Amino acid sequence: MQIHYLEIVTPDVDGACAVYAAAHGVTFGEPDPGLGNARTASLASGGLVGIRAPMHEAEQQVVRPYALVTDIEAAVAAAVAAGAELAHPPLEIPGKGTFAIFILGETHHGFWQL
Repeated sequence: MQIHYLEIVTPDVDGACAVYAAAHGVTFGEPDPGLGNARTASLASGGLVGIRAPMHEAEQQVVRPYALVTDIEAAVAAAVAAGAELAHPPLEIPGKGTFAIFILGETHHGFWQL
């Protein structure tokens, strides 16, 4: 399994970016509107870590890994068959790929297809 995108949702974006930058020697870019205004830094695996603020008052703080998959529809179907709640169906982000979010238990997970 390869994590393609690690999403951190926090009200303290600048503080979280500073901690991760200092601890891991990475540089975070400017907010990316295509990723909910997340500030991103490259992962050694070729993926990204993105840190963003909640997009609405009801969105809770979360750390959500998105595993890279070759068939997002099949992966989502398998998650739902295993009892997961589909929180966001597959959606293409132009130039970035397709993502989906599911919740299993109380843990958020994501899939990403390039």
